[in-house]
Order: sequence, then C-alpha cells, then structure tokens
Amino acid sequence: MKSIISDLHLKYAEKNWNETFQLVRRCMDKSRDESKPCELLVRSLEKLQEVFNASSMNAMRSRLEMIAKQQGMGFHITEATCYLTADLFYLEVVLLPCGGVEEVKVAPHGGSPVSSESLLELLRSKNLTDFSMKLEGLFTQYNIPGDNDVKLKLFASLQYLGKDLQELSRLPRVPHDSDAQIDMINNGRIGCLIAGKEDCPLTIQFYTTDGLKTSISQIPCMEPVVQAAQVTVGLSDTTHTLQTASVIPQPPQLDPQGYPVFTPLSEGPYETFPACFLLRVQPPIPMMSSFVKKLSQITDVTIPDVDLQWAPLPKLLLKGSLSANSHGEMLDEQDTIFTVPLPGDVMHSYIFPGAAWEVSAQRAAVMDSIPFTHPAQVPALLELLRHQCTINTLLRSCMCTNQGSACNLHFEVLPESDTSFSVTFHRPDADSLAVLLVNVFDSHQINCSVFGAGIRDSSTDEYVSSVLKRCVSIPVTLRELYSKLEQITSAPLSPSRPATTEAQNDHSTLSITTVTNTNTLFSQSAAASDGGLAVSGSACYALSVAKPELLSEINTSPDVNPYPFTPVGVFSHWMTNNSRLSELT
Repeated sequence: MKSIISDLHLKYAEKNWNETFQLVRRCMDKSRDESKPCELLVRSLEKLQEVFNASSMNAMRSRLEMIAKQQGMGFHITEATCYLTADLFYLEVVLLPCGGVEEVKVAPHGGSPVSSESLLELLRSKNLTDFSMKLEGLFTQYNIPGDNDVKLKLFASLQYLGKDLQELSRLPRVPHDSDAQIDMINNGRIGCLIAGKEDCPLTIQFYTTDGLKTSISQIPCMEPVVQAAQVTVGLSDTTHTLQTASVIPQPPQLDPQGYPVFTPLSEGPYETFPACFLLRVQPPIPMMSSFVKKLSQITDVTIPDVDLQWAPLPKLLLKGSLSANSHGEMLDEQDTIFTVPLPGDVMHSYIFPGAAWEVSAQRAAVMDSIPFTHPAQVPALLELLRHQCTINTLLRSCMCTNQGSACNLHFEVLPESDTSFSVTFHRPDADSLAVLLVNVFDSHQINCSVFGAGIRDSSTDEYVSSVLKRCVSIPVTLRELYSKLEQITSAPLSPSRPATTEAQNDHSTLSITTVTNTNTLFSQSAAASDGGLAVSGSACYALSVAKPELLSEINTSPDVNPYPFTPVGVFSHWMTNNSRLSELT
C-alpha cells in the first residue's frame, strides 16, 4: 500500500491544481450511481475548493457545478454563462474571465429571466456557503411533487393562491398598534405578506416580539423574534381539492366580518391533486397537542400523529431557544431550574416540575409545516399560531440561567390547562404563598388573577394583566406585582368596606392549610448532573410559614378551587397526602 501511495505522489507531483480539480470531476462523472456522485470524491473536491479561491473562470465553473450537483440540479455551460437547471426554474450565472461574476438571473418555468441581486452579491463576495444555502431554499421553493403535468398545474395553483392572499392582505381593517409594521405582523389577517419573487418564495410574517424592546432589554437572555412562514406546496398521502384560478371574485364582496366571499367549491375552478399547500414555519414552533388538533379542525387535513415527536413543552422550548444562556439546571433528574437576571441586581429562580409538565395533556411537538387547502383557512391558522407563540414567549421569558448567581426570589411554574399556567411564589409582604394565574385566551387577550390570603383588590388583577400584555414577560410582570403587593399591604383598610365582604372574598383566595411550625425552612440543593450542569448552593427554596396571627385570616374559608378547571397542583411535591404543607427540616 505504501508503494502505491508513493507512486501516486510521484505521478501527480507535477500537476497544477486546475488539473487536479478536473481529475476529481471526471472521477465524479464516472460514478457507479449516475443519480448521485461518489460522496468521498464530493468531500475531497469541497475541501480543495474551500482552500483555494476561484481565481479563474474554470475554477468558478467547477465550484458552481459542484454546488449544482449537491442540490440535485443539472449543470450546463455555454461560453461564459453557466446554467443551473431544475424542473420548474433555472439559474443563469454570467462569468468574467478573472473568475468574477457579472450577473445572476433566475427564470421560473414559462417566465423570463429576472436579475437576482441577493445571489449576485453572494457570488461576488465568494460566499459560496451562503449561496449554496440560498440555492437549496430556491430548489425547495420549486420542488413540487408529481409528474411534469401535475407539477405545472400545482405551480400555477400556488401562484393563484399567492394572488388571493395578497388580495386578503389589502382588505381594510382597524389598526391596533402605533407601529404600522408591527401592527401588520401581529394583527393583520394575513400578517405581513412579503410578495414572492423568482429567487424568494411568498413569505408571511405573523408574530413578532420586536415591539417589546423595553422588556426584552431588561432580561439579557431574551432576544426579539420574528415568526414567519413560507407558502409552498407539498405531497400528500391523500388527495385534496385545490384552486386552479383565483377564488376571490372581482370586485370582492365582504361578509359581516370583513372577509371576502369565496367562490364555492361546486362553482369554482378547483381540481383534485395528491398534494396540499404548506406553511413552512421558520423557525419551527413547539405546539401543544390540543393546538395540533385545532389545526386539523381548521383545514380538515389530518396531521399524522406518528410523524410527530412528542415531549413536554418546556423541554421543546428550551431546546429551540434562541438564547445561548438558556440552559436549565436539573433538579431530582426531573425538575428544571432557570435563573433570570433583572435590573437592580435582582435574580429570579424559576422551577418547572417535571412530573407536572410530563402529563399527556401537556405534551407538545415541534411543527415545521402546516398543511392547508384554501386561502380562507390562512387567517384562522395564523391566529392559532400566534396564540401558541404567545404562550411560548411567556414561558420562554422564564428560561435563562446565569451559572453561579445568587437568587433573591423563587417561583414555581405549573400548567393548569393548554392555555393557562400558574406561578407560585412567596409573598414579599407576608409569610405566606400567593399564586399568579395566567390565562392566554388568544394572542391579544391575556388575563391575570392573583390568589392569596388578604389579596382582595380587584385592581391588582387588572394592573398585572395590563403589565403582562405590554411586556409579555413573566419576570418583569412579577417584579411589578411585588411592588404592587407591597403598596396594597402598606395602605390602610378603607372603613367603608364591610367585614362581610372580606369574608366572602376569602372564598376567591388560595386556601393554604394551617402549619404549626412558624419558621420552617426548606432548602434544596443538587449535585452536578450528568450533563455538567449543577444547581448552585444559592438555588434553594426558603418557605417562611405564616405567623400565628396570620393563620386565622388564611383559613377563614374551606378549601375552594379558584380555577375554572382542574389544577395540576401548587407546590405538590411539598404537600403531604392530606394536602397540608409538610414540616420541612
């Protein structure tokens, strides 16, 4: 073997790099599998091309050919022009003798070539990695399933869908935000529609936290997000009726809700295909199982359960977090702790109990594409996606960790339903617990309720709800709630409020059972987990149980469920079988 290698070294020692490139390409052309070049040769050529810049026309041709083969596209040359071809589009790249690029054009099927500045800039800057990724997206955009006849029909159907969505986006509506761009994204019927071009698919931006710069800047680990979806078409296991022309009559007639009246299936230009339209969500969204079912109810297109990977929602949110600091610390191999820094050297600690979030009702899956069949379904789909995004944003606001940081305040986050959760915490004004219940009715309606002994001011709920709607951040809201509770308890009781009213209001407070020990301290610490993350000594939970003079107020009413649904529990792992707080030592 050594002699063979030596002979090869001697044989090719005199050859220049251009000849070496040509040799590897010829070997690739002789691959035994005509549909796919030899992977070893492909990797070899990639490494060679990464080291040497394309300094000649032949070198640039070679690199473009390599990229085309990687994407499964054809490649042809006529003089100084390279053609990267697919079934429904092709790319023209006009080269200069020095290896530079003069022009890049994209031509869809049946259309004239149109210049692409984005692709041209990538090639001129020799950023071939990003050019390859851009080409991959372009190939996906035009990668429509079926034979040639079906492909052409589906391509035309997709174009008509885009025109109808643009018509929907232009319908008049009442603005809800002073920023027109953010208002269009978060409140528009079709979000912010970015018209499709030859080198970019039709894209819908439908949710953003970019308008929450104030609250986001207060939490270093939070970053603004813009949720988008590309509109395309994909293969389906069952046939669906899709439009073959516009289904919004001109001029459009509006229903009482302000939506156009669409052409009925029995009268309109429809045809059955083994395909459906798709919203390719970017980035993918973790969605609760109940929300996935609602998607199918809107579109009447079944989303196979077997194709989804189910997991507790917090785990999926943590896995897909945009923040590099979002690393939860494991407690008891199930619970996850996050430490969130706030201005003023305040540190919040949030625990997500594994047992509560791992129940089947709280399972979720990451959705990267949403199937649908008609433009009338898109507004409802976007509202449902916004709803889930709002829930995810609230929970993600609790997911940040600064290793080794001391925590001032500790909170437990528990699911209560698919659209609500509770945050239990030690009150700043009394030795007792309180609960913040967060109900997310939709992306525009967030309602908060505060439960605790002696908390009887309804304005507190309204205030906390307004704060959360404005900032969409649990830590920022709880900081404001702490200040509010301190103000309420320091204010004198109004003499006009009758005592009977106070007793009745106790039925709406969270009932906490009497504990005889007046100063019980609970401290939890954990060793380093297998993944190298450890709970710091400061990540402990101190519960200072109510003083005797407060116990009568806390227990003036029997146990009452304050929620309109069955709760998972409040600090369940700190409760005994008879629902009384354990004496923890």
